[in-house]
Amino acid sequence: MARGAKTTNELSEYELKRQEQIAKNQALLRSLQLDAQHAGLAPAAQKSRSSAPAKDRKKKPAVKKEKEEVVPRRTSSRLRGIVADSEVAKRKAEEEYEAVQQAEKAKRQRISDDLNLGDVVVAGQHWNQSGNFLTGVGPAKPYERTFTAQNVKGTTDKELRALREAMSGLQLWEGFEPNRIKLTPERVYSMGFHPTEDKALIFAGDKLGNLGLFDGSQSVPEVKAEDDEEVDEADPAVTTFKIHTRTISAFQFSPSEPNALFSASYDSSIRKLDLNKGVAVEVYAPADKSEDAPLSGVDVATPNVIYFTTLDGAFGIHDVRAPSGKSNGTQIFQLSEKKIGGFSMNPVNQHLLATASLDRTVKIWDLRKTTGKKDERNPHLVGEHTSRLSVSHAAWNSAGQVATASYDDTIKIYDFNDCGDWKVGTELTEEQMEPTAIIPHNNQTGRWVTILRAQWQAMPQDGVQRFCIGNMNRFVDIYTSKGEQLAQLGGEGITAVPAVAQFHPTKNWIAAGTASGKLCFWQ
Repeated sequence: MARGAKTTNELSEYELKRQEQIAKNQALLRSLQLDAQHAGLAPAAQKSRSSAPAKDRKKKPAVKKEKEEVVPRRTSSRLRGIVADSEVAKRKAEEEYEAVQQAEKAKRQRISDDLNLGDVVVAGQHWNQSGNFLTGVGPAKPYERTFTAQNVKGTTDKELRALREAMSGLQLWEGFEPNRIKLTPERVYSMGFHPTEDKALIFAGDKLGNLGLFDGSQSVPEVKAEDDEEVDEADPAVTTFKIHTRTISAFQFSPSEPNALFSASYDSSIRKLDLNKGVAVEVYAPADKSEDAPLSGVDVATPNVIYFTTLDGAFGIHDVRAPSGKSNGTQIFQLSEKKIGGFSMNPVNQHLLATASLDRTVKIWDLRKTTGKKDERNPHLVGEHTSRLSVSHAAWNSAGQVATASYDDTIKIYDFNDCGDWKVGTELTEEQMEPTAIIPHNNQTGRWVTILRAQWQAMPQDGVQRFCIGNMNRFVDIYTSKGEQLAQLGGEGITAVPAVAQFHPTKNWIAAGTASGKLCFWQ
């Protein structure tokens, strides 16, 4: 026996009792396990996974959990102080059962009453506009007309019918199909005619700062093939200038200098292009060269002053006689906390300004009066109107009307024909700021199509105010100031949306540009 080991006789009394108790506990545990197995309550003995062949091991099918429906929950009678098997407990059980039955019945109940959809929540927004939104504008359907020759023939008003026939009679330029006239290398953002009536000179600004020029007066040379030789087709008369480093958002010809074109760009500058000299000079840029203030619009209503707006909601007035880069010739007003997408000055009353903003408003301002101090100083706000979604552009005509295009799929026309009589400090009521015409129009351009803008003809020869706007079905629409549609221009070879549309100032010519830099030209 090893040294230090103890025999049973040598164990202490405490140790003997402890071992005796352990033996009793083990015997009791074995007895309980046997009883459970006889009763069928004990789990079957697990087999080693390695002992069974892989092919004999079958995967248990997944048990599909059904989604539980929410029904009235039972509550504890004991916690509510209700004695079991009492009359109160019975009534409680009956009430809970009846509540469950009523809930199930309500889910299957047919609704017979009329449903008013004019005040419902759609896509997370509350619709409180008048009318049924289900009758709104649908998605774009390429080449599907919404205004046809039948609409023209069915016009009973003689003057309106004659005007519709004249506008609908405009035809695509016969020189080349639109898909062959590559006016700019990239997507067209701005479009316009030179004011001359002798020939069609069409300009377009694109996404990368290129300015394209198309001469529609040049005839296409007739090239005859001799024998079976192939002859290369002539190219359209297009010239391209690189005058900005970023998008040309807008441009306008000077009323006092017909050969001077002022262009605004996302590169924060305004340039004056002299068409005679072929030179583009910078006439405005922020004093701080590191400042990035992309410009969204430009207007040159007066000879020495240019007006502009920025994508961060500012409106600027700059005297072109001041040295470039100096701030002493520039006034900046913060008119909106969000992007100003488009603006225009009243062509007759040049102190009146209309702005359209991402904050869903169109606003009329009077530059004859300013209020506030320092950075809070702003022109006098005459009135504003709020749309359901953002307003892309606001354009004045010479009759005192403003046309806007909005992402709520409407074109709105506001009539301020008495604006020439407005005194300094005039404020319009909400009723006076209501549009006089609302035209349903699909304005959902998305990411790859330039925003649609309503653009007036500056000086219509017949005196009838009208504007044009691109159509997502690959047309250009023409409307009067009353909201009456005059025409829907299309034609062969238009393979993309002619989104950027513009009238010639006096002639019934319309040019429109696409996202691929192609030109559509009707005359």
